[in-house]
Amino acid sequence: MSTSLPTRDDALAIVHEYTPSESLRKHMLAVEAAMRAYATKFGEDVERWGLAGLLHDFDYERFPNATRSATEEHPSEGVRILRAKGYPEDVLEAILGHATYTGVPRQSRMAKTLFAVDELTGLITATALVKPSRSVHDVDASSVRKKMKDKAFARGVSREDVITGAEELGVPLEEHIAFVIEAMRGAAPTLGLQGSGVGGQGSGTAGA
Repeated sequence: MSTSLPTRDDALAIVHEYTPSESLRKHMLAVEAAMRAYATKFGEDVERWGLAGLLHDFDYERFPNATRSATEEHPSEGVRILRAKGYPEDVLEAILGHATYTGVPRQSRMAKTLFAVDELTGLITATALVKPSRSVHDVDASSVRKKMKDKAFARGVSREDVITGAEELGVPLEEHIAFVIEAMRGAAPTLGLQGSGVGGQGSGTAGA
């Protein structure tokens, strides 16, 4: 077991080095926020869970893995990079497990949670961005459920993964969605989802 955990700043530096895309960086920050919130709820190590969320897709753009290889490119290449930097194995296992095609079973609560929040944060972000305010503060679980049923909306988000993730976590879907929305509200300015001030207290941070 690694005694000292790499810091969040270390992880953020890796994200910035490997991920030019602002939208993918924000996705990882959203997943980090959800992971930290669940770690608090479950009485787990908040920093450790946060690292798994923040780094789970850092290699996605550089090693995109169009063939869905179990051992090459994303997330396997990223895990090799992180292992060389001394990241703990439970974090690496969770990162491998979030991509079903790696075949790595999600056994730990951390791994199950990462899988459960990954696609869902994307769906919540997309739901917020079509609101007039572009704010996550105007999103609720019922609006996300409604968007889930619209197959043309946020087509890249796997509804099946969202549903399976909540089941694996043992949390009712509606409750899971509401919890992740609340976690993302706490990080709204960083995620660019504070909104435009339409009907709320947005500070003009909503960007492209």
